[in-house]
Amino acid sequence: MEFSVEFFTSAAGRCPVREFLEALKRSDPGDFAAVMAGLARLRLRAYHHPPLSKAIGDGLFELRHVGKLNTRIIYFFMKGRRIVTVHGIRNKGQALSAQDRLVAINRMHEWLSRGAA
Repeated sequence: MEFSVEFFTSAAGRCPVREFLEALKRSDPGDFAAVMAGLARLRLRAYHHPPLSKAIGDGLFELRHVGKLNTRIIYFFMKGRRIVTVHGIRNKGQALSAQDRLVAINRMHEWLSRGAA
């Protein structure tokens, strides 16, 4: 069985990961293609480990693509073999900032509190 990959949508109707990916497609098509391939691989449990993916705590995981800038898609798992993406970032460093972690946690909690289907 495969996992499904879904995108967090805010109560206001925004989809920040899609917006992030659209901007990435315009600014760096090569990294965009690599990230999209990574998201496709996440559908298979065999890829739920480094180097593609790793746990970052608080129930969150990251899909990683290393390039000139590191590109990360933060996500969590839900029942029913579902992966929900909540945040996308690019940075030069290896560490996820406290602010980015908080954004991801808040979006995860918003999704879960709304009982988003």
